[in-house]
Amino acid sequence: MAELVEIIADLRAEHDALDAVVAGLEADDWDGSTPAEGWSIRDQITHLTFFDEQAQMAVADPDGFADALASAAEDPLTFTDRPLAEARLQQTGEVLGRWRAARAKMLEAFASLEPRTRIPWYGPPMSARSFVTARLMETWAHGQDIVDALGVQRKATGRLRHIAHLGVLARPFAYQVHGLTMPDEPVRVELEAPDGAVWTWGDPGGASVRGPALDFCLVVVQRRHVDDTRLETQGAAARQWMEIAQAYAGPAGPGRRPGQFPAEAG
Repeated sequence: MAELVEIIADLRAEHDALDAVVAGLEADDWDGSTPAEGWSIRDQITHLTFFDEQAQMAVADPDGFADALASAAEDPLTFTDRPLAEARLQQTGEVLGRWRAARAKMLEAFASLEPRTRIPWYGPPMSARSFVTARLMETWAHGQDIVDALGVQRKATGRLRHIAHLGVLARPFAYQVHGLTMPDEPVRVELEAPDGAVWTWGDPGGASVRGPALDFCLVVVQRRHVDDTRLETQGAAARQWMEIAQAYAGPAGPGRRPGQFPAEAG
């Protein structure tokens, strides 16, 4: 239970960090383009708002969420695009206010979760820990699109460990959504944390991925191509994984092209 409480607290901190980035923006800035093609900063926050609302419903009203899930299955594009279209007609203060309200309600719902609770979602049900971690990952990933659009840097924190862990667990999923067979060879992951500690997954020897935790997280949420990072891969299995890594649910994403953020490599 203590671990779940920690992840919820880290999710709240991630919300606060992103809020600090967007709260002071001018109205025109909200409609500035982000690296996600066709998406503005307004769209990024709206997307987070919509799925925070869906997450709150999945926990507090599973039957209502089941109805929403059925609607999504009937017309997935309209289901996700309608909130974007509506928010494009709203004042920025309203968009920000709705996100703040949505995430507060979601965190309130999360506070009642037991670690072994299974939560329905778009795909197989998720454990409470994975569910909350996924919301943290989404917040951080879309926040990256926003800071990239603004040309600002944000401080890497220990919260990255949650995202890195999810990225490691999602290795089989990345192969699945790309229609590929995952090699039997395991891949060790060895990352340098923001505080200088070393985070590891897997046993030494064989294929491996090594480098800054920040870079690994950027790759697994498809906000950087591996060639634009300081990650070092050893073995074909490690290299292939980093080229297709995807920690978030849904079909295979386009990611970022090599050289899109060249200044960060090396």
